[in-house]
Amino acid sequence: MSSYKKKVAMAAALNAAVCVGSSSAFVVSTRSRHSSSQLLPRISSSFPAPMTLRMSSDDVDVEALMAAAAKAREEARQLAAELGKDFDKDFGGSSKAPTEVLQQNLSPEEISTALSSVQFDDMSSVSSLDDLTSSGKILLWKAARGNRASPGMSGTEPYTVNLNTLESRTGGKLTPTSLGIGGEADVSLEDFQDATIAVVAGSTVSAVASLVFLPENVGATLCYFLALVPILWIGIGSSAPGILAGLIMSVRGGTDGGEDRLDRVCRHEAGHFLCGYLLGLPIRSYSIDDATGVPKVEFYSGFDTNQSRELSKEEVAALAVVALSGSVAEATKFEAAKGGENDLRELQNIFRRSEEFLGASIQQDWTRWGALTSYQLIKKYETQYAALVCAFKEGKSVADCITAIESS
Repeated sequence: MSSYKKKVAMAAALNAAVCVGSSSAFVVSTRSRHSSSQLLPRISSSFPAPMTLRMSSDDVDVEALMAAAAKAREEARQLAAELGKDFDKDFGGSSKAPTEVLQQNLSPEEISTALSSVQFDDMSSVSSLDDLTSSGKILLWKAARGNRASPGMSGTEPYTVNLNTLESRTGGKLTPTSLGIGGEADVSLEDFQDATIAVVAGSTVSAVASLVFLPENVGATLCYFLALVPILWIGIGSSAPGILAGLIMSVRGGTDGGEDRLDRVCRHEAGHFLCGYLLGLPIRSYSIDDATGVPKVEFYSGFDTNQSRELSKEEVAALAVVALSGSVAEATKFEAAKGGENDLRELQNIFRRSEEFLGASIQQDWTRWGALTSYQLIKKYETQYAALVCAFKEGKSVADCITAIESS
């Protein structure tokens, strides 16, 4: 073992000894079966010889141990600097103790009161929510980010996910077809064929009817115009099929019932809101859509308001989860998502802004990972998600939506 790693090990051992509660008594002895001399080799002659330490509330020299640990950390930090390494980052050498958050178990009214002072229309909301989290008044802000996330549930640490994994780990609910990420068109060739038959048949019947029931000159003129409709349809389909696809999708979407469409939109937007909140993304805008009456949320593309800079790996990962969460929320309830086209386009823009180059293969992996992670988050916080959907249906404010999440 190198001198540097020996000092790192000794610093960690001394830190562990200091962190043990003074009310508990234990012995570290050179005569023990698993003595410190067996586990850690001597680092240098500057450290005292192995000795017996009896830690209790009466005879522990804590200050001496802390001084020795600080000295070992400093020497290891100096060696790390010579090697071009970051001691705190690469070896967990930070001397700061984790901050313990005390849960207060507030009522919905108390949570709402605590959130009343937060300004959600600017970046000050981030620090305000951080303060409320530190005081234990809210618990789920940034709950899926960094060291607060459950093992394997972090929304900022991507890993490779293939299509089989995505489907199997979601009970078959998330597939390329259901999410619209498999490269298959939303409008199939059969849809174009059916639409073309309908247009030709409709134009023919209308043309004949105009000749029979309308005055002679008017009927003949209208008949000629109706005869041009199938020709125009085929011409547009040959040169700009996207226009016809949009028309077909509009007609198809119009057949959805009002309640069904409202539920879809609310679940989609609630999925964005929940995952964005769990990952600590600042809200850029929140408004009520005039057409549907459902709140729409938009997050900043990153952890700050600078929308022109390149994005870190952590930010890209978090945004990938949030971008897919709307479609995932839809697909979890319905057979397939219908409102994720804009989200996927925005995700492509996010990938382009990454400070690290992300090739096509990595982008596909991260897209599937984002879908799987958002599914896991929505499932883990299923109760909070259900309460949030209800809040969206009622057109509640940001503070009310967060209260619904925190009090569920």
